[in-house]
Amino acid sequence: MTAQTGTPGSVTTVYQVSGMSCGHCEGSVSGEISAIPGVSSVKAVASTGEVTVVSVSALDESAVRAAVDEAGFELVGQA
Repeated sequence: MTAQTGTPGSVTTVYQVSGMSCGHCEGSVSGEISAIPGVSSVKAVASTGEVTVVSVSALDESAVRAAVDEAGFELVGQA
């Protein structure tokens, strides 16, 4: 899911990530995705596997996939 948010010039995208089971997992995924240029906030929720990313423009999914892989998890796709 990708949607314009109430903040002009920002895009919110929800991704589904498999393998997260705790707060440490959430932090690892959030940290890696936060390093992608243009990302302003990341919220990962292990219990649902959802990662909500707010960015200045739509992100290249391959960059998000690479960041999630680097954290040791698998990007399933957009939720």
